[in-house]
Parts: sequence; C-alpha cells; structure tokens
Amino acid sequence: MTLTGNRVAFLATDGFEDSELTSPWDAVTAEGASATMIAPAGAAVTGKNGHEQAVDLLASDASADQFDALVLPGGVVNADHLRLDKSSIALARAFFEQHKPVGVICHGAWILIEAGVVDGRTLTSYPSLTTDLRNAGATWVDEEVVVDEGLVSSRTPDDLPAFNAKLVEEIGEGKHSGQTA
Repeated sequence: MTLTGNRVAFLATDGFEDSELTSPWDAVTAEGASATMIAPAGAAVTGKNGHEQAVDLLASDASADQFDALVLPGGVVNADHLRLDKSSIALARAFFEQHKPVGVICHGAWILIEAGVVDGRTLTSYPSLTTDLRNAGATWVDEEVVVDEGLVSSRTPDDLPAFNAKLVEEIGEGKHSGQTA
C-alpha cells in the first residue's frame, strides 16, 4: 500500500519512547507519506533513550486540517506532559472530529482520555492504563494491536511491527465514519 501524498502528524514532547516515534515514522515515510513532528514547545524533543527529533510545528500552530493522520508515541513522561497541554489535547480531538486515522501506543492513550474520545471504543495500551481507560468508558483488551474504526493502538515497543502494519493500512484507507469525538 502506498501512502504517497498523505501527511502524518507525530505529536510528542521530551521523554517519549524513542522507538515508538522512530519506528512508525520510518514505516509511514517508507510508504511515501510525509511526516511532521509537532510538540507543545521547543525546537527539538528528546526521547527517554536520547533520540533527538527536530520540531517542525508547535501544537498551538497546528491544525488537523493540515494532516491525514496522527501518531501518538508513548513514554510515561511524554504522555503525562501532553495530557496537560490544552493545544495538544485539542489537536488530538480534532483528528477524531474529522474522522481521520489515529495511531497510539503505550502511555500515549492518556492524551486520548483527556481529549474525551475513548468512550465506547476498544483499544489496548501499556497495562498500567487499563483502569484509566475503563474509567473513561473504553473497553481495554490485552492484544498486540487493536483497530477500532481508524483508531490503531498497541501496548509496547514489542508490538511495533504489528502496529506499523495496521497504521499504514488505516492511513491508506483514509477517513473512517466511526472515528468520532
């Protein structure tokens, strides 16, 4: 499947899980998509293992209208900071309002809870988020990858091959009517 012409936003801040940014980034760009790094602040963000990624756009200046899909890497520190940033929350919610594919892995689901978009959805995450997701109305399952109407979720870096394959597939399919806020 080719993603030529698709624009994929990656939203993260310092403390992201390095491979959960770099592996999906490589997967979508290998299929022809362009990738854009979005962060709440700064000229670059640094992963918990030292990967540095230049920031292309600030969350306060970004719009879901500019992109075809969103990827939310995990990492406890990253996700905890993003779920407190109003611009990041609004941006994530807008992708759901526009029925666009969203990929989320590990602790990245915290921002989706804050955005109010998990109620009635089935997804997976790092196991420590199980209660948070259930309390927000989601059905949590322990599987390597879950797809629910354009929402692709996985648990840990071990799941990246399955996550990347489904992410590319969902982006290729485009908008999903069931992907709503």
